[in-house]
Amino acid sequence: MIIGYARVSTSDQNPELQVDALERAGAEQIFQEKFTGSQRERPELSQCLRMLRKGDVLVVWKLDRLARSLKDLVVLVEELHERGVGFKSLTESIDTTSSGGRLVFHIFGALAEFERDLIRERTTAGLQAARARGRKGGRKPSMSDSDIKKAIAMLSDPRITKKEVAEHFDVSRTTLNSSLKRVGSAS
Repeated sequence: MIIGYARVSTSDQNPELQVDALERAGAEQIFQEKFTGSQRERPELSQCLRMLRKGDVLVVWKLDRLARSLKDLVVLVEELHERGVGFKSLTESIDTTSSGGRLVFHIFGALAEFERDLIRERTTAGLQAARARGRKGGRKPSMSDSDIKKAIAMLSDPRITKKEVAEHFDVSRTTLNSSLKRVGSAS
């Protein structure tokens, strides 16, 4: 069975172009939804994927209609392949039911993995360069050393609670406690 999936990103977009192309490609059933690709949960896609059986073919108008990223697409198509389900993208002329289509798709997958490795290498190099210049990564502390000294002074008064000190500095008690630990004073 050939099953189609069509997705538009916003409610003002119309899926008719996709649906017409899927029907011309022989889709016997078409799942449609209006969701941005960044949404993790897409109920129609989930239902479509559950319905697919061995020997079926999932058809989309364009690759970006199915997945949020190339990595997600590769994972999804690999899962379909393991279940014995084929995949076709009409715009890119990819058809994993043929050996040539599987080759093209695996090349896409290899390129996605290469891109992830390059990003990881650049990130690591950038962090090392920043450390070499004396910069630390991470978020700036909510309380400065000066604020912590003032908080310690305030806490030396037994009538002032940690809750009151935290409110004074507009931080949570947890943040106040970790700041005090950072300077070695857990008063």
